[in-house]
Amino acid sequence: MKSTLFFLVLIFTITSCTSKTKTVTETSVKAVYLQKDKEILEQILQLYSNEKNTATSDLIIKVGTFFKEMPYIAHTLETEPEQLIVNLREFDCTTFAENVLAVSRTIKCGTPSFEQFAKELQSIRYRNGIINGYPSRIHYFSDWIYESNKRNLIKDVSEEIANIPYTLKVNFMSTHPESYAQLKDTTLIPLIAAQEQEISKRKMYFIPEEKIVEFENLLKDGDIAGITTSIKGLDISHVVILQRVGERIHILHASQTANKVILSEETLEEYLKSSKSATGIMVARPL
Repeated sequence: MKSTLFFLVLIFTITSCTSKTKTVTETSVKAVYLQKDKEILEQILQLYSNEKNTATSDLIIKVGTFFKEMPYIAHTLETEPEQLIVNLREFDCTTFAENVLAVSRTIKCGTPSFEQFAKELQSIRYRNGIINGYPSRIHYFSDWIYESNKRNLIKDVSEEIANIPYTLKVNFMSTHPESYAQLKDTTLIPLIAAQEQEISKRKMYFIPEEKIVEFENLLKDGDIAGITTSIKGLDISHVVILQRVGERIHILHASQTANKVILSEETLEEYLKSSKSATGIMVARPL
């Protein structure tokens, strides 16, 4: 077993423990990851080492494209106790968008490293960047847009693009606790319900499916979009990255249907129309 030392601008004490299943590294951020995750990140950082001044939106497309063909795997974050899971080998739709944004922000920082990436990912995934049990993870995409906009990670552009209110009452998690392993601890359900009530009080906006063509010219490469849904109690059913192909917007995403990360052959408009539950999109623009 080898100990590995990392040198940061600020010095942290680091210990490492390697097993066949995972590596746990303790710095200012505690993360659980495989050595392969670190190797993938190092490959990306080397590939884009001269792109610190590239716009975040452009990096989003480059990094997202790097991950094409990697497998779709659900529930990769569901561990107890709640901890920062780094997994660059496989994604669901949300972890794909989170990781692409975190990697892009790491490339743009002055000292790109695995430790910096872990900090970015924790900041993106958790309320105020602090892990404090399962409820501290941001579970609803509309809430993620709100929190990330507040902390200048992204800009919520749905209102300025379309100015169409999205009337929403979220309560799916608290009313379907059997769908979430951590909610077997019933003491967490009131905490989740309180978050849902707070989310439901906010004014939100979206671009309806039938308005996509009208506002398509205002969508940009690298925008992160949530596919809004008619499913009762949910805000979105899927998270995607928007990418223009020719004159039309397509989606770069971890697809459960394709079982991997793909750039869709169909346009965003066609994708929405082919879904029974999709109603439109909410849009976050990376800063």
